Formats: sequence, structure tokens, C-alpha cells
Amino acid sequence: MLLVADVGNSHTVLGLWDGETLRAHWRIVSTDRTEDELRILLTMLLQQEGLTPKSVDGCCISSVVPPLNHAFMQVSHEGFGVEPLMVGPGIRTGLVIQVDNPKEVGADRIVNSVAAIEGYGGPLIVVDFGTATTFDAISEKAEYRGGIIFPGIQISADALFEKCAKLPRVEIATPSTVIGRDTVSHIRSGLTYGYADLVDGLIGRMAEEMQATPKVIATGGLAAVIAEVARRISVVDPLLTLKGLKLVYEKNT
Repeated sequence: MLLVADVGNSHTVLGLWDGETLRAHWRIVSTDRTEDELRILLTMLLQQEGLTPKSVDGCCISSVVPPLNHAFMQVSHEGFGVEPLMVGPGIRTGLVIQVDNPKEVGADRIVNSVAAIEGYGGPLIVVDFGTATTFDAISEKAEYRGGIIFPGIQISADALFEKCAKLPRVEIATPSTVIGRDTVSHIRSGLTYGYADLVDGLIGRMAEEMQATPKVIATGGLAAVIAEVARRISVVDPLLTLKGLKLVYEKNT
């Protein structure tokens, strides 16, 4: 079985592929763990599926948190007995990276693009609602053209709570009306409808520069919330990154 891991700034998403079937997937907090702690955690998750570390015969990792890379690689080596594939410069992806410095492109953005072009065809815009919200432009010829980064929805919500003494911390959800009737609905409206219009506006500008009508694929923890009110999102695919990691692994083995 293939274990894939997308190590993000806030959460790490794990997936266990049994051939073409995603047998299980988990989301854990991205925090400093020793190799032993991580091995115990992954072993427990596998045991929930009636499996052991010996069941894993492949491992593919994308990470934007370098301090956590060593623990994941060591667990793959010593816990599973397999050589991990780290997504980074020099691996085969099938993409033509057309940016000034390809090494700057996040591994998660690469695997998202690989999965999107494979699953939906181009031209494409991939929007990932993570700690940061990222946009990636991919042509119909699988050319990665670049993208956009701006603060994620949760960062904005946390900043309001931390910087504005009288504003409460709220759960991100879509209110029934744009014009709020109380403070909580005011904040929720700004976070959801405000981000949706921001997303729609940027997609429009990107499409103009791409001189195309791209499909828009949304992924990440809050993709479904924004997709409810955004007008330009075509598909929500919460498993896009896990699919991309599997595809990248297959292209390199």
C-alpha cells in the first residue's frame, strides 16, 4: 500500500492508497514531533484499518514545513522500511514549470496541479484554501504558469479577534444574508462573501491573462464553504492533493 502525506503549515493530510482505492485518509495537526512520536501515531492510524507498518510498501511526501521533513523520512525508512519520495526539484511530474525560479513553487501546489490536469484537463485554475490561499494557473498543455498567494480565511479571522478588542472569535460559516444583523453574522459575512468575491475577482483577472476559460478546481479545508457562495468555482475536490501525491509517486517508480 502507498502512504502519502501532505505536510502543511497547520495540518498534515495523510492518505493510504490500496491500488486505485483510497482506503483511508486522516488530518492531523502539523506540530513538532519526534520520530518515535510520529511512528507511534502512524502505527495507531494503520491499526484502525487492521493494518501494520509492514502493510506500507511505498511512501510519497510533499511538505512546506522543512523542520518536519526529517521525522517523516526517518519513519518511512525505519518504521516502514521503504525509501520515501519527497516531492521537490528533479522529480518527474509531467508539468512544464514556466516560472522564474521553479524551486520556489511549493510541493503541495505542484501535486495539486498534477492531479487537476490529470483529472479535469486544462486550462485550469486550482484554488487551495489552506493556511494561505493559493491560486495556480495551468494551461491545456500542462504548463504551470504561476499563481497568487494571499492570507487564508482562518488567518484573517484570527487577526480580527487578536487585533480588535471587542470582536469575538467566530466559527467560519456562511450567514443566510449578506447584510448581518449582529456582530457574529457581520464577521461571517465578511469572511465568506468577502472571500468569495475576492476569489471570483482574481479568477476573472487570471482568466483574462491566460486568454482562456479555465475550469476552477477548489481544494483545502474551507473550499466547500467558499464554493457555496463563489460564482466561478467549477468543482470542489477535497482529495486533490492525495490524488496528486499518488500520481507523482507513480511517475517516479
